[in-house]
Amino acid sequence: MTADAARRGGVELTSTGVAGVGLLVVGIGDVRVTDVPEARLVTYALGSCLGVAIHDPVARVGGLLHVMLPDSAIDPVKAAQAPALFVDTGVPLLFRESYRLGARKERLVVRVVGGSHAAAREADDRFQIGRRNVSALRRILARNGVPVTAEDVGGCQRSRTVTLDVATGALTVRVDGRDVAL
Repeated sequence: MTADAARRGGVELTSTGVAGVGLLVVGIGDVRVTDVPEARLVTYALGSCLGVAIHDPVARVGGLLHVMLPDSAIDPVKAAQAPALFVDTGVPLLFRESYRLGARKERLVVRVVGGSHAAAREADDRFQIGRRNVSALRRILARNGVPVTAEDVGGCQRSRTVTLDVATGALTVRVDGRDVAL
């Protein structure tokens, strides 16, 4: 890792000038924020988890968060170690870090993917993690006056892959072998 990239608290910030940046993988419970136009952020296998992608087209800052659970209250110690695991701690982290790279709230394009139910029918999904993740995210964004530009959430569990192109802000969702722009 170069001096321009830092890994702190589950966040990898990448600043302009980092050589060799291309595809940055965002794992489960991970967040990446960058202002490198050549970068593409990708996260795989979104089911009940949520992928939250943000992009500021003026600052050309992009961020991607892969959260697993809605509420950090179930494990505050884990939340302190890995805030990106939880909606209530990961979303504020994503936004704060994008602001540090020059993004502005009023310009952010916010898109959300995932939140599926794990059973054949939503009523049979005992824990409703996907639905609870989406609800927690909507509450946080509404409380902070942040609209969601587009979403592909809910439904029966399907694996979704999300790719964000930082230069253009294009977001692609791969589902069942097809790419769909969101």
